[in-house]
Amino acid sequence: MTARDPSPIWHPFTQHAFQPEMIEIARGEGAWLETPGGNRILDAISSWWVITHGHRYPPIVAAIKEQAERLDQVIFAGFTHEPAEHLARGLIEIAPQGLSHVFFSDSGSTSVEVAIKMALGYWHNIGEPRHRILALEHTYHGDTFGGMSVGARTLFSAPYAPLLFEVGRIPFPSPGHTQDTIDVLDAVCAEGSVAALVVEPLILGAGGMLTYPAHVLTEMKRVCEAYGVFFIADEVMTGWGRAGTLFACERADVEPDIMCLAKGLTGGSVPLAVTLCPQKIFDAHRSTDRTKTFFHSSSYTANPIACAAAAANLDVWKREPVAERIVNLTQLQTKHRGTLRTDTRFRNVRQLGTIVAFELNAPDAGYLAAIGPKLYSFFLERNVLLRPLGNTIYVMPPYCISEAELDQVYSAIGDAADQVDRWAAS
Repeated sequence: MTARDPSPIWHPFTQHAFQPEMIEIARGEGAWLETPGGNRILDAISSWWVITHGHRYPPIVAAIKEQAERLDQVIFAGFTHEPAEHLARGLIEIAPQGLSHVFFSDSGSTSVEVAIKMALGYWHNIGEPRHRILALEHTYHGDTFGGMSVGARTLFSAPYAPLLFEVGRIPFPSPGHTQDTIDVLDAVCAEGSVAALVVEPLILGAGGMLTYPAHVLTEMKRVCEAYGVFFIADEVMTGWGRAGTLFACERADVEPDIMCLAKGLTGGSVPLAVTLCPQKIFDAHRSTDRTKTFFHSSSYTANPIACAAAAANLDVWKREPVAERIVNLTQLQTKHRGTLRTDTRFRNVRQLGTIVAFELNAPDAGYLAAIGPKLYSFFLERNVLLRPLGNTIYVMPPYCISEAELDQVYSAIGDAADQVDRWAAS
């Protein structure tokens, strides 16, 4: 687009006053994006954490084409179709023990909304007055009102604060204070009105890629079990191998009561989300009393094309050495993490599976740090897509990225660190 022909599009998480023109992408393949003019950009954040196997992964593309020629869309209230049935059964096969039912939605945020409504609906339908929702500090669970309510109250949600519902906030298990998290959770749950706890397992996404130990997740689940509180795992980002295992909860031997999946569910090809729950939640809504119906839907619930893409993704996980690719990427990331830890320009270098994150030592910090947009532009000039959270840089590439390509990413990061003093003086 040009200044003479402005686009009518309002882009997400974009301040148009600073970025009036967007970068047009014409095609993608593997770990690369390409502009209409042929400029290639290395996608080091999996296009907002969704691409797993690579852009336009052939088996998934083929499944989309085949399904589009058969059935594109059908109302899902009172109807079903083979792609959804096949996918749901496949998900239950690989899901943590105890999850037996699948509810479809369209995005990570809506999958969390569904999870909260499932939990609250259960307690309402069995006649027990539990209505309080708990969540960790600093978390992010989406931009719908339920997602914003359980997420941290930050600049993301400040304009809408009067309409967000109250949530009990559990302190983040920072180093040296992990027991505080468990103690507070135990004390709050003991009050008896808690319906559910919502967590991002082991790593917080938009909250700054903060990590915490697996044993804390295990203990949080233990406390919830002790008080009959539903444990909701928001695996929207962490699922599908990002944490090094299929689901992050596996690293803590935790079986959530409710689990939310999206992003990598279709390999990142098309939007789809699911919320998995146990039999007792389903049974609490199954009744001849129609008021106990689970009243949630969207027009595109379980879209056949999206379900076919997700089913193809399941097949890729079964038939291809995806786990080996994840191990390889994890090892490559560990090598770079080691180098960064010896570099005084960076601090708090951390890793969870295929994800590495760290802070760049800069004059300002936080999500609105002035250095954030400068870093973003600098990386794009070097044909690398990284989207820092202020002075926090994270690398979360698709599993197909090569060692040479990953070296290119970290080379750009090193070059950017060399510019910090110059940017501070300008």
